[in-house]
Amino acid sequence: MLSKLAGSTWGANAETLRTSASALCYSVAEYCSLVWSRSAYTNAVDAQLNASMRLISGTLRITQLPWLPVLANIPPPHLRRKAVCDKLLHNVELHPDWPVHDDVFNHPAPRLSSRKPIWSDMIPVDVMARWRSDWQSSSVVNKHLVCDPTVRPPGFNLYRSTWSMLNRFRTGQGCCAANLHKWHIAPSDKC
Repeated sequence: MLSKLAGSTWGANAETLRTSASALCYSVAEYCSLVWSRSAYTNAVDAQLNASMRLISGTLRITQLPWLPVLANIPPPHLRRKAVCDKLLHNVELHPDWPVHDDVFNHPAPRLSSRKPIWSDMIPVDVMARWRSDWQSSSVVNKHLVCDPTVRPPGFNLYRSTWSMLNRFRTGQGCCAANLHKWHIAPSDKC
């Protein structure tokens, strides 16, 4: 659906794409994230979320991953999952009469060393502060163009073609023969 919105026939702006991605992709990805967020297969979900952020920002597949949440103005998937888990744990903590309260706060001793139970990381995280620190510690091209990743980048309300071109200049990854040949860009990513 997002690709249809971003396509040349509809040409939706970035705000419409961002709202659609939040409703369609991120709500599904965050559903029951308390259970599966510690799984080894979260990379498969993150790949789909990165694809939706590429559609929103109009960037190519070779764009560095830290740029995607900044340009789409959506916190990174791992921080969003952590925030959902923190919120649910806070609700469980406020209701000691719930049966799950004893399972989380009076948990049994770990039986297997490979397991990552929910109570192993119960310290809440400030998503925006963590996102800022992750951005400052990243080593991406043209990082100096964005001081605060939590602020919506200028030009968010531009037409889709202008917005895509602006983001490709920001990231230093434009449509050129070297990029198209070197990374074997899919036909959908071609300019």
